[in-house]
Amino acid sequence: MGCVLAQQDDTGKKEHAIYHLSKRFTDYEIKYSALERICCALAWAAHRLRQYMLYHTTWLVSKLDPIKYVFEKPGLSRRIARWQVLLSEYDIEYVSQKAVKGSAIADFLADRARDEYEPVSFEFPDEDLMTISHVEEVKEGKWRVYFDGASNLSGQGIGAVSVSPEEDYYPATARLKFPATYNVAEYEACVLVIQLALERKVKRVEIYGDSALVIYQMKGEWQARDPKLVLYKNYVSELVKPFEKVTFHHLPREDNQMADALATVASMFRIGANTEIRPIHVQTKNLPAHVMSVEDEPDGNPWYFDILQYLKRQVYPEHATEVNRRTLRRMASGYFLSGETLYKKSRDGALMRCVDSAEARKILKEIHGESYGGHSNGYGLPERIITDNASNLNRGLVEVTCKQFKITYSNSTIYRPKMNGAVEAANKNIKRIIERMTVTYRDWHEKLPFAFHAYRTCVRTSTGATPYSLVYGMEAVVPIEVEIPSLKIYRELRLEEDEWIQERIDQLNLIDEKRVTAICHGQLYQRRMERAYNKKVRPRQFKEGDLVLKRIFPDQRDPRGKWTPNWEGPYKKWTGKSSRVPSMQTQ
Repeated sequence: MGCVLAQQDDTGKKEHAIYHLSKRFTDYEIKYSALERICCALAWAAHRLRQYMLYHTTWLVSKLDPIKYVFEKPGLSRRIARWQVLLSEYDIEYVSQKAVKGSAIADFLADRARDEYEPVSFEFPDEDLMTISHVEEVKEGKWRVYFDGASNLSGQGIGAVSVSPEEDYYPATARLKFPATYNVAEYEACVLVIQLALERKVKRVEIYGDSALVIYQMKGEWQARDPKLVLYKNYVSELVKPFEKVTFHHLPREDNQMADALATVASMFRIGANTEIRPIHVQTKNLPAHVMSVEDEPDGNPWYFDILQYLKRQVYPEHATEVNRRTLRRMASGYFLSGETLYKKSRDGALMRCVDSAEARKILKEIHGESYGGHSNGYGLPERIITDNASNLNRGLVEVTCKQFKITYSNSTIYRPKMNGAVEAANKNIKRIIERMTVTYRDWHEKLPFAFHAYRTCVRTSTGATPYSLVYGMEAVVPIEVEIPSLKIYRELRLEEDEWIQERIDQLNLIDEKRVTAICHGQLYQRRMERAYNKKVRPRQFKEGDLVLKRIFPDQRDPRGKWTPNWEGPYKKWTGKSSRVPSMQTQ
């Protein structure tokens, strides 16, 4: 394989070669098809020329189009998928080969490739480390310790974390008051974590660090040549002798963040000789200290002013850069302008009106404290109480209290197994909505009106319409939509009274058609559910004389209770007086 990286001059007519690459295919890679060999060469060249191709648009001049083959192939193998991921970060455009130009040099290099008989490696960075899994031997009392050192302009610091077999963390950190290089700081952190383990009388320990030099020197795979590091290596070797078993492991910096943070914090602090730093307590906050969705701009305009001006007059804000203009055009595509009112397009196709800070505060005040306050928090006596047949709720005191306040007292009916369960299914949906709205189990009654409103004004999958529209023939209108008109309210405000009355009469006349449509939609929905449920059912035809089992339904009472069998029989099938109704005979 061979490739040439060229760059055009200012005129765009001449090409100047920048880099040449060539390599010989291995015996396994020669078995690829012609197009796959081109894809392999492109991925190899992109990996070698990453510093050039990552920040510029690259024109690919080749006999075939490997980009289309890699990104449009329906069935991806492991090799094609890896090429696809590697090439997705580059901006590559395929250009048909109209002239010879630089492609002749690439063909020349491919014919005279260097004898590097090595397979092309498309492994991701640190892929071998990302797939290593460590099995903790907690039962044997093995400790895990992590260390890291930091050396920057502010100073030098070291950090260490000891993890017990019970997953208890013991952090430690120190600031180095003497000049130290990065490798010396890493050895100091390793010495600190070993000394902490010795203080806790640990016998079996696993030492983890992100410094490859320290880890591989202690494992004996690398040789220490620096005189300072030789002394540190010998000292660490003497420290680890009291342990029964000690192992050194190298891990990426991303997996050693805690020790790295401790070392960085230690290097940033200005600590005196006799200064003692108190422990740092880390708290978790689930909610921000201050939230304000709609902010006031310094110029007094609403937050959507720039989008409104662009959709209305195609003008950009003053002093807007090219990046800001591109961002504004992308954001404007998600909005819709109707007259002087701006709407945002939601994912389900609904239009949401954009409001400023004053309108947003008015909406929140209306929802939380005005017309909705009495409905959700109003006090009153119940009109009817329904309880079960428990003895503690059927006493004389309960009856006297209900008569005193004129409350109707009723007991719930017994279980009816022949019911279709429609009420239970509806209550299940209401219960699911309330569970997501409530914070504690005590305030469910405050959220019940909102749950009913949400259930009745949302489109049901089984009917394709909202329950409110099937009853009244129109969708529900929130009171705040009247004060801050929505698109539907704007349309109705433009109608005369006679036109509005006629439209309302038409809605009531067509409500039966809407209900019939909902019934048809429900039947189709039930058929889809039936097909999905019976997808794995294998039909079987029984003939006269076959032995069958009869299922026992749960509504039949049996003294055996839960030990009652689910089937009874076998019976012999035979045709009775009617051929449509099969009969069974005891075997």
